[in-house]
Amino acid sequence: MAMSSSLGSFLWRPRLGRCARALCLAFLGLLLAAGAVRAADAFVTGTEDLPLMPGLAPVAGAGLVFDTPQGRIVEAYAKGSSGREAVLDFYAASLPQLGWQALGRTSYRREGETLRLELYPEGGALTVRFYLSPG
Repeated sequence: MAMSSSLGSFLWRPRLGRCARALCLAFLGLLLAAGAVRAADAFVTGTEDLPLMPGLAPVAGAGLVFDTPQGRIVEAYAKGSSGREAVLDFYAASLPQLGWQALGRTSYRREGETLRLELYPEGGALTVRFYLSPG
């Protein structure tokens, strides 16, 4: 299986330390080996470094990606039948392994970026809004 050029360029960024790089590869390998996700679905739409929880699917056409002088802004949506606590538990367990520091149950910070998770139940499904911004 070939590594996408965007994933490859992320993993070899100078600012990404050897340990963080190894953790990213190990985490992605675990997800792929478990058959939980396909390589194309491994990350939240618009990112190369934010894992998409197994059981969530990207919402096509929703969200935005924008680069600013201060950093990137990404708004993406994913939907699935997972419960709120399962989603929060997944990100609480996986994001710190990728260098994210928890600021609360639904917000994280890493290298000058802040990530907020917003969860919206909709008739038996759950929509997750991922908002990544500088700061």
